[in-house]
Amino acid sequence: MSTLATRTHPVFAAVYDRMTRALEREVVAERRARLLAGLDGQVLDVGAGTGANLPYLRRASRVVAAEPDVAMRRRLAARIARATVPVELSSDPAEKLRYPDASFDAVVFTLVLCSVASPDRALAEARRVLRPAGRLIILEHVRGTGDRARWQDRLTPLWSRFNAGCHLNRDTAAAVERAGFILERAEYSDPYPRLVPTQPILEAIARPPGHAG
Repeated sequence: MSTLATRTHPVFAAVYDRMTRALEREVVAERRARLLAGLDGQVLDVGAGTGANLPYLRRASRVVAAEPDVAMRRRLAARIARATVPVELSSDPAEKLRYPDASFDAVVFTLVLCSVASPDRALAEARRVLRPAGRLIILEHVRGTGDRARWQDRLTPLWSRFNAGCHLNRDTAAAVERAGFILERAEYSDPYPRLVPTQPILEAIARPPGHAG
């Protein structure tokens, strides 16, 4: 979960893995595997959090795990030692990456665009560093529709305060398209009980213009 480079959330980082363990096992793990297991080449994991994606990135030649929150990054560093592929730790925020244009074969956002300061800037940076034939990988909880969306709007200010800046009501698919990507795949699911506000879940693969399909 990525946040502003100038902020850290030590308490949230300390409980994050325990807090999400059941969710990871029952819902998120299979989605990570589906989206990440086939990625090869140079992979940028934006807002890498405590490193939940690393076990699935087995085919990459190099992974850059970018996490600006120092408390999260300490836990990420410990997990890198167990990775099966070369992993480079970065403190870059999603909105300002140090890497050259067209330097990655895949850019990954999993449960991070809900909490970045500016999804539009983060996705613009992703497009900049992505190679022309590269892939943008998205796994995010997003804004619903109807009554659910209205409740997400009401809950987000309080929710964000206690969940390290997480927003319940971001329309991530629209932000991806605003950044100039072409959605190759976009699937929504509601894996939780009806009253859980962090749904629907979006699984998406997008490509730069001219390289979809």
